[in-house]
Amino acid sequence: MLNFFRLAWKISRGFWKSEGKWYARLLAVTVIALQMLNVYVMVQYNMWQNQFYSTIQEMNSARFFHLFLYWPVFTLIFLVVDVNKLYLQQMLEVRWRTWLTNYYLQEWLSKRTYYLMQILDYGTDNPDQRISEDVRLFVSYLLELSFGLFRSTLTLASFIVVLWNLSGVVDLTVGPYEISIHGYMVWVAILYAVAGSWLTAVVGNSLIRLNFVQQRYEADFRFSLIRLRENGEGIAFYNGEHRERASFTKRFQFIIENFRDLMSGQRKLSYVTLLHWRLSFLLPYLISVPRIFEGKMQLGGLFQTATAFTQVEQSLSFFIDKFYSMNEASLAELQAVTQRLSSFAENIGSMHETAIRNSITISHTPGGLLGIAGLSVELPTGEVLLKNLELEVRAGDSLLITGASGSGKSTLMKTLAGIWPFGQGQIRIPEGESMLFLPQKPYLPLGTIREILAYPAASGFFTEQKLREIMAMCKLGEFMDRLDENGNWSQILSLGEQQRIAFGRAILHRPQWLFLDEATSALDEQTEMAMHRLLHEQLSGSTIISVGHRSTLLEYHDRILNITEAGSWKLSA
Repeated sequence: MLNFFRLAWKISRGFWKSEGKWYARLLAVTVIALQMLNVYVMVQYNMWQNQFYSTIQEMNSARFFHLFLYWPVFTLIFLVVDVNKLYLQQMLEVRWRTWLTNYYLQEWLSKRTYYLMQILDYGTDNPDQRISEDVRLFVSYLLELSFGLFRSTLTLASFIVVLWNLSGVVDLTVGPYEISIHGYMVWVAILYAVAGSWLTAVVGNSLIRLNFVQQRYEADFRFSLIRLRENGEGIAFYNGEHRERASFTKRFQFIIENFRDLMSGQRKLSYVTLLHWRLSFLLPYLISVPRIFEGKMQLGGLFQTATAFTQVEQSLSFFIDKFYSMNEASLAELQAVTQRLSSFAENIGSMHETAIRNSITISHTPGGLLGIAGLSVELPTGEVLLKNLELEVRAGDSLLITGASGSGKSTLMKTLAGIWPFGQGQIRIPEGESMLFLPQKPYLPLGTIREILAYPAASGFFTEQKLREIMAMCKLGEFMDRLDENGNWSQILSLGEQQRIAFGRAILHRPQWLFLDEATSALDEQTEMAMHRLLHEQLSGSTIISVGHRSTLLEYHDRILNITEAGSWKLSA
């Protein structure tokens, strides 16, 4: 439990020390103040109950109707306090969730952590769920349980005094001894709550781990369904529906098997919690009613005592009530969410350390020169793909990188882009000159074709006339009338069309250095040649470095870097 508090504070402390800390603290203090007001009015209402029900027993109609007038006042106060407390708590939740989401997004995107996690497959399953779902649950549950714990503590402190005074003294004879127990109902409530809390912890302990696993299985199943949607064409070509169905069934079976364990655990816990809850309403009456028969207590005192006992017992039983629930805030769920967010943060930190430990030094140099000295490129396993590369590319040159599949051509391009940290050596890139990398599979963000062409610039950065000109150059004229149509274009367009859009992007942005990583692999030779001619016409002053296999690319490049087996290389004109 102490470890849970440590992890929860580690995740939370940034928000409470952020720029918006004073407004957040004001909201929290206001919620606490409203809770204090609510408990104070509850104590007054408890005292009113005594008088009200005693008046009924005394059959005093005049006093009955007088006391009844207080009921709408209490109701109005409870209504105003509870509604505004919830509203302010939700306002705090929105601000906290916004800050924490932005924090995790910043950490996940910085130093290309999202990419390193992908290539290393390091520890965190479904980072998207950690940011979108777990952050929401963490903030919501932590606020709900923290304020709930404060309210229970305050209620306990207030009503334990009331219950102590109402309990009186019970005299017991044990052998030759006479024992007087003051505030005996308080001791009964404490013992009852402690016994219930201990039993709940023992019976429900396994639910924390099972809930953690359940969330992971649910996310894996959802992710597999998303992959079917994204790769539908390839699966259809392979007639792979039966394999996909088998995969879905297997993943879903994990969900069901773990959920059955959850059901079993929750059933055992429900026996404890529901029995405890049922008995808690009956117990104060069983203990107090003898005093009614003895004439030592009126009906109003009975109801006041029962209410005070219930408040004390429920406050002490906060742990029981909030240990586990599938539909609302619970300690078990909060612990599972905290563990997932904490492990996510630790993995992000590990990726940052990986980026920092990068032995490939990238520096800037004036004079329009890309220089590579003693560069060795490796896989994460340590396998060497390229050894001691020495290369200089000057502004206006064109270089073609060739080699067998798997020889490290694309990995070299990633290294030049600064996104591959495995290896050692020095890379000097031209200072103040723009660079653009076109991968084999272009990235098409969700949105319109106008937004896709302009990416990563804003959609309004280029005029419509310019966009139409580029689309005509890149043989995309059929999509001109759909320029502002929203869609999942990575699924609508063929790979060849996507690659022509990437060429259009390059011409729009006019980089001084353009890197093409098999950027024409899906184009026929005639279209490929047309795209390269277009680049040389429109970007005549740009330096072009390409990765490719086809001999037709040779005429568009001045030099060839061929990567051979065992990491060796050869540079030729």
